[in-house]
Amino acid sequence: MAEIVISVSLRPSDGRRHSGGMTSRRVVFAVFPGFQILDLTGPHEVFTKAGRITGGVVVETVAAAHGPVPSSGGLPVTPTMTVDEMTGPVDTLVVVGGEGIDRACADRRLVDWFARTARGARRTASVCSGAFLLGAAGLLAGRRVVTHWRRCGELAERHPEAVVCPDPIFVRDGDLWTSAGVTAGMDLALAMVEDDHGPEVSRAIARQLVMFVQRPGGQAQFSTQLAARRPVRVPLREVLGWIAGHPDGDLTVPALAARAAMSERHFARVFRAETGRTPAAYVENSRVEAARRLLETTAAPLESVARACGFGTVETMHRSFRRTVQVTPGEYRRHFSARAAAR
Repeated sequence: MAEIVISVSLRPSDGRRHSGGMTSRRVVFAVFPGFQILDLTGPHEVFTKAGRITGGVVVETVAAAHGPVPSSGGLPVTPTMTVDEMTGPVDTLVVVGGEGIDRACADRRLVDWFARTARGARRTASVCSGAFLLGAAGLLAGRRVVTHWRRCGELAERHPEAVVCPDPIFVRDGDLWTSAGVTAGMDLALAMVEDDHGPEVSRAIARQLVMFVQRPGGQAQFSTQLAARRPVRVPLREVLGWIAGHPDGDLTVPALAARAAMSERHFARVFRAETGRTPAAYVENSRVEAARRLLETTAAPLESVARACGFGTVETMHRSFRRTVQVTPGEYRRHFSARAAAR
């Protein structure tokens, strides 16, 4: 049976009170043998610093059994109490990821405990492959979620009830938050802190942790070209090069099929088989990527960016950004332009 470890951070307001009368919230991290240590320590430190700034943080470690629990790299976490000894409400419940996640998902005691605890929590979250435990606990139906890019396809196959978004570093869908791999968990935690305490507190924590910038969830995990599988067929590789170099061109299936000297039906089938994406999805993501580069490096008006990248109108570009990276073009520029980086 997989062992579960929970690290508890208290910060202003889950029903507990400190000696000064201030109410505190409780953030609970669930980990298991083979967990990724950075999935825990990064977000854990963000919440701990939030508590120091806003008042009243107590950090505890709780396990299903006493004794050290090893991370995937061998660094153990020694619990201070067991799950059965843990009492009181939970404000934020977070499960981390790691090499041991599949064994953890097979542990019905762990999964059932997580499902019960999530029902009473104000919000539930996962870091990296921890999203698989959310699925095992029945928490993904109809929800937009993300996990580490290497396992997004697997998550979609194992949990077709979920809407898996492969690109963002984190996704918020109501009271369910999910993040991509490792350091993205810190971005998720900073976003939660901002949600609770405002942008000044989250920015102060980012500075303390020497994070270059607090990234919004819409920043992509990786580029469209890197994300797609490299096609075997030379004509298809040439088509992908054409798409990347001509975002404002005619990138419809008929035009691309003609360039590859294939019928439209055959082209669409081969394209998906070799890249893992439909032509329309690939083109949209490629255009968004081109727009991101312009937004990061130029002060060109949004109308000019939209035309240069093949969207035609700002409204169309806005919809594509919201669909693929979960932020608007304006929000993306505010966070990622060279001027923003210099602040």
